[in-house]
Amino acid sequence: MPTRSRPHQTPRDTDAPSRRRFLGHALGASLGAVAMSPGRLIAQAPAAHIRRPVTLRVMGTDVTMREDLRRQAEKDLGFRIEFLPKGSAAVLQKASTRHDSFDVYEQWSNSIKILWQAGAIQPLDKSRIRRWDEINSLSKTGTLSAGVAVGAGDAPHRLLHVQPDGGLGENPTDRLSFLPYVHNVDSFGYNTNVIPEGRPYETESWGWLLDERSRGRVALVNEPTIGVFDAALAAQAKGLVEFGDIGAITRDEMDRLFEVLIRYKRNGHFSGLWSSVPQSIEFMRSGRVAIESMFSPAVSTLNGLGVPVTYAAPREGYRGWHGVMCLSSKTTGHTRDAAYDYMNWWLEGWAGAYMARQGYYISVPERTREHLSADEWDYWYQGGRARVDLHDADGRVAVPVGSLRRGGSYEERLSRIAVWNTVMDSYEYSLVRWYELLNA
Repeated sequence: MPTRSRPHQTPRDTDAPSRRRFLGHALGASLGAVAMSPGRLIAQAPAAHIRRPVTLRVMGTDVTMREDLRRQAEKDLGFRIEFLPKGSAAVLQKASTRHDSFDVYEQWSNSIKILWQAGAIQPLDKSRIRRWDEINSLSKTGTLSAGVAVGAGDAPHRLLHVQPDGGLGENPTDRLSFLPYVHNVDSFGYNTNVIPEGRPYETESWGWLLDERSRGRVALVNEPTIGVFDAALAAQAKGLVEFGDIGAITRDEMDRLFEVLIRYKRNGHFSGLWSSVPQSIEFMRSGRVAIESMFSPAVSTLNGLGVPVTYAAPREGYRGWHGVMCLSSKTTGHTRDAAYDYMNWWLEGWAGAYMARQGYYISVPERTREHLSADEWDYWYQGGRARVDLHDADGRVAVPVGSLRRGGSYEERLSRIAVWNTVMDSYEYSLVRWYELLNA
């Protein structure tokens, strides 16, 4: 049976006060801004033809709100684009409560349930997605190859299609809740000057985050919908808490998890919780931590600074995430035409190559391949050893010659997802417990 959200409600100016209070308070407290390096320009996507001048307002996080991307998209598409970057919780709060504050929304698939139930986004017309048939099976079925288990939680395909009853599910229809594009898997990074390097998928474990030997030098990401899964994977790996379904943690299981986390925090186990990629970099660079939840660009940056950080390939599997691009429920006319052109531009290859140099993948990899050198493709997508130094957009060496892509190829990495970023039924309760952890 397909996973469904509650039926979509037409947005009204008189949203229920209780929903607005919840979104404004609960979502606003969660922090998760991400900073990344820009990518270099290679080629142009086909220009769009807009009949009337428009300014497209794109709201999202710093993962995709990069100035080089905005300039290239403006150049290729021929209309003005305004980026509205915020932290992940802040953009979700604003989009959910002020539907007229954006035209296009970019974030993660775990935001879809909240946006849809708030009436913040409108269905996409699948026929207007130019490369729909080229989008790979991960986005459409949850896996890249037959026989691979789909990770727990909100795998993107489970929320992709608008169903006849107005809910969201996996049965294909002509209407989509989002355009699937950038995605990856996350784990943790550790300093091999302090912690001996483990073996990918064999000895490396989420349980290392709760290893007493790292007491006082551990950090988690300060974003409840992400950090709770890192912590849950760690607690389960250590045998401290068992979950019936880690993608649908119950209130009782949540209580047991936070009893463990609060005890660890009061015992001085955690050095801090970081709220942005630059902060996670500084935590590790300064020696404040030796192991922490991390995103891949931070690991590359630290390696470039000479800090020997390894990005783990946990034997329990990764936490997966998938980027989504949505259309505001208030966007109409020529602005909506521009929004479709912008979304299609992301699938033409240039933007995918830009993101690949940050360690991220996109749902039309073959288009991306046309904009990467053979050496870049072999490293980033095939998991091979770098035959030459590979550079980021600023010309800095991101991958020294001889480096091996940790965790293997695109297919291998995305076939080892333990859980996807998810908004669970216990989401509101998890926020309450998360703030208790922050204040413990």
